[in-house]
Amino acid sequence: MAQRFGGKHSPDGGPVASGARPMAAPHRAGARRNFLFIAPLPLLFSAFAQGALGMALDLAALAVLLLAAWLLTEGLKAEDAWAARKIARRPGIPRKMFASALTGIGVALAAFSLENGLVAPVILGIVAIALHVTAFGVDPMRDKGMEGVDAFQTDRVARAVEEAEKHLAAMKDAILRAKDRGLERRVDAFQTTARDMFATVQDDPRDLTSARKYLSVYLLGARDATAKFADIYARNRDPQARADYEALLDDLESSFAARTQKLMLSDRSDLDVEIEVLRERLEREGIRTE
Repeated sequence: MAQRFGGKHSPDGGPVASGARPMAAPHRAGARRNFLFIAPLPLLFSAFAQGALGMALDLAALAVLLLAAWLLTEGLKAEDAWAARKIARRPGIPRKMFASALTGIGVALAAFSLENGLVAPVILGIVAIALHVTAFGVDPMRDKGMEGVDAFQTDRVARAVEEAEKHLAAMKDAILRAKDRGLERRVDAFQTTARDMFATVQDDPRDLTSARKYLSVYLLGARDATAKFADIYARNRDPQARADYEALLDDLESSFAARTQKLMLSDRSDLDVEIEVLRERLEREGIRTE
């Protein structure tokens, strides 16, 4: 759904939410990725201009190439998520490499419907794989920032953040029913603040215990309150209900921001303690530190 830009000069006259997350930049391979959904479509027409075997091969090639394009899209999303985090596991399924292999198979099938031999289709398939890898690369092959991090704790954080993101998504869907651009931007600003906490917890999984109530209880309450408010406001546009809901968002945003700041200060305090303990040990060993 299209959405207008906000600001004091926009038709609704409302200010832009200060914490609104900027629109995500398109992936650098977006145009090439989208082209892979379009390039195989001529096979749909050429399939019905051939015999039964040629038609089957063309349709199979079309299906394989579209599957490869979809896998590539998912692989690029997983790669972006991996790159955006300081601590991340490599993708469990190498989607981009599977996409390269399927692209080669699809091209080989399409070529085989035109050639009687196997040599040319195999060569074209190998070339297609090489070009695909050159254009899009391969999946991340290593974990990032996992040294000294408890794998069990990291998995717990991943599950907690995934559940919290579901609450935010439900909250966003609910406020759309209110049909109010200003409120949509206000919810976006709160979600930005909440995701700052997610990032802090992901950077140090030990913070999960302190933040769990925020990621579960508070976000669940915010989701339910948003759903109820949107239904009421869509019916009667009650200004008092809107004011109460905005006050709730203000309280939530302040609470999340304060907790995130406290988590960051706690992490710094832990670092200071570790440094001081190490210095004391070095001094006991007769090594003076500045």
